[in-house]
Amino acid sequence: MKTDLTDTTSSKINKALVLGRRAIGTPAVGMVLTLVIVTDEENAYDALKAANEASREHPSRTLVVIKRVSRSPRDRSKARLDAEVRLGADASTGETVVLRLYGEVGDHAQSVVLPLLLPDAPVVVWWPVNSPTDPAKDPLGALAQRRVTDTYAAEQPIHELTARADAYTPGDTDLAWTRITPWRSMLAAALDQVVCEVTSAEVEGEEFNPSVELLAMWLAERLNIPVRRSASTGPGLTSVRMETSSGPIVLDRPDGSLATLSIQGQPDRAVALKRRDTAELIAEELRRLDPDDTYATALKFGLERLDEEAAVTAPEVVVETVAETVVESAAPAAPAAKPAAKKAPAKKAAAK
Repeated sequence: MKTDLTDTTSSKINKALVLGRRAIGTPAVGMVLTLVIVTDEENAYDALKAANEASREHPSRTLVVIKRVSRSPRDRSKARLDAEVRLGADASTGETVVLRLYGEVGDHAQSVVLPLLLPDAPVVVWWPVNSPTDPAKDPLGALAQRRVTDTYAAEQPIHELTARADAYTPGDTDLAWTRITPWRSMLAAALDQVVCEVTSAEVEGEEFNPSVELLAMWLAERLNIPVRRSASTGPGLTSVRMETSSGPIVLDRPDGSLATLSIQGQPDRAVALKRRDTAELIAEELRRLDPDDTYATALKFGLERLDEEAAVTAPEVVVETVAETVVESAAPAAPAAKPAAKKAPAKKAAAK
């Protein structure tokens, strides 16, 4: 069942939800949470499709917030709210409300969303693209217990990851971290099978992939070892190699689907380690709504490491700058050395 509302209000949207439930014969609300998706028109379809698939495991009321930017100055001054209410088969196992905000309403999206939240139910806000620098201080993020971003969708993922570490608040998480859950589980299980001491590790994956950085941070923080990052053609993470006192442990996934686990003294084993789609990642994040302490620790460790590297490389920059200054100041004195060079033949004639 689908209902379109033009130039509407939050109160009218709530009434449409109640009437829709009665029409399809489900007057009771069986939702466990409210999922707020903040996106643009271009990415709304894919995000809503992933949320509908995840709602089979987590029945929820999904609110899609789309801020429309009008090109005409006349339309830009008009404040309007359009809504599309979906129930039943059109919304999978939950309820879906697509909100399109025009004009000044877009600057007050939290006032539109707040009356539509399920009472006494947790709230999760997800930014598929264009996430704020500090999700906890965002007006919509302040309404949620859990805030989900995706640094992989950013133009500069590594810089975005640094910003996430700097502005981390309990309840923040990122899909780049969720993508490495199977890798972390497999590596932990591999270390449980042998008694050894890990001395170093190498993580290989796509260049500028935040999941590669997060896995390297996690290994370095948990094992207190140096971790080297190397680039490959992908897809995503391709290999992790740990040097141990009992021999190397290698988890290699060259095709993004099937991985091979190699442990010294044991036969190689094929492991299913396929790349998961967005619906599976969102479903995993909705299983736990408490703060992810492991993610917070890895982020903090990575930020401290970056600060240490910056402090070490800073003197080198100063030395190079000073060296360039010395070279530039010595450059005009070079022609003065030519007269001394002309006296050399005279010395040779005297020697003869």
